[in-house]
Amino acid sequence: MNDAHQHDEENTEDFAKMFEQTYKEPSRMEPGQKVEAPIVKLTAEWALIEVGGKGEGYLDINELKDAEGNLIAKEGDIVRAWFLHTEEGEMRFTTRIGTGPAAIAQLQDAFRGHTPVAGAVAREMKGGFEVNIGGGMRAFCPFSQMGMRRDENKADYIGRDFAFFIIEMDRRNIVLSRREMVEKERQEKIAALKESLHEGDRVKGVVTSIQKFGAFVDIGGVEGLLPVSELAWSRTEKVGDILSSGQAVEVIIKRLDWENQRISLSLKDTLANPWDSADQNWIVGSYHTGTVSRLAPFGAFVTLAAGVDGLIHVSRLGGEKRINHPEEVLKVGQPVEVRVENVDPVNKRISLVPADISRQEDENSATMDRYRQPATPDAQPLGSMGEMLKQQLEKKGKI
Repeated sequence: MNDAHQHDEENTEDFAKMFEQTYKEPSRMEPGQKVEAPIVKLTAEWALIEVGGKGEGYLDINELKDAEGNLIAKEGDIVRAWFLHTEEGEMRFTTRIGTGPAAIAQLQDAFRGHTPVAGAVAREMKGGFEVNIGGGMRAFCPFSQMGMRRDENKADYIGRDFAFFIIEMDRRNIVLSRREMVEKERQEKIAALKESLHEGDRVKGVVTSIQKFGAFVDIGGVEGLLPVSELAWSRTEKVGDILSSGQAVEVIIKRLDWENQRISLSLKDTLANPWDSADQNWIVGSYHTGTVSRLAPFGAFVTLAAGVDGLIHVSRLGGEKRINHPEEVLKVGQPVEVRVENVDPVNKRISLVPADISRQEDENSATMDRYRQPATPDAQPLGSMGEMLKQQLEKKGKI
């Protein structure tokens, strides 16, 4: 009997402990304590969530609506919420980061669980941005972690709202990053574009950055490089002379290298190739005025039109005088009249000669031709001395 009585007392104590653990007072929950609980009822003002043996908690119904005010949850859905306080015997929860102990607990949970937090960029500071999170708590996001594009204006970020990950957190500092999110979005866009983009496609884009070697163009969430050599058919020294940041353009996809995530673009391929009609526009023997664009030891390049340069060989520059370098008679930027000697559209070559030298050569050639011509058909050979005397007598009428 004693053993049975002792067993009954132990059962009673165990039951009491279980009862206490299950039905302890709501106020025993600590502010910031997280729960994942089902929605048991929705009203016009509240969402009631089941908090295990602790009873029911109250969640503001507005926290379960989207920006247009539409309800985005239903009874039975599981929500993640944090305990705020007990008010008139009711446990109040929130799904949003607020202030005070609850906010700190929420942020710590977001840090451990790698959960995004919302933040508003407040101002630019040395090395990055100050960001307000959790109802006014200050955090820091380095420029390198902001996920910014090349040459973006940092001032454009002030006042904007973004989602961030907490990458460092202690009692005094909270460091944020959104680079991972930006890269994830970029990879998702690349995956989608892989299915739709092909080399040779003509696509629309926006110039995002101007560099010495070319320009970067956003073609739908990913950037491609437009090299300076693909800007125009003419020789281009400065990218800024043709493009500006934010400019809308149409480009041709020259090369897709998904493995290395490189996209090469061309602007000049959207324009007519001037060499296609070179043999019609610059007929052999015709005269044109061009501009000296470049001097080399072997000759001078002359721009005849955008994208079309001809070459005067150094041997044709001095006429009868020997020239060692084109700079002895020409300079870059100088206008010069030339005559077309030969056109090779396939290899994009036009041979030129200075007009004055060409004309002089023509005159010399004509003189030589006249010298080499035979006597006129009416002219008769002189013959013998007797024949000459006979002709003279005939003229005088003596024969």
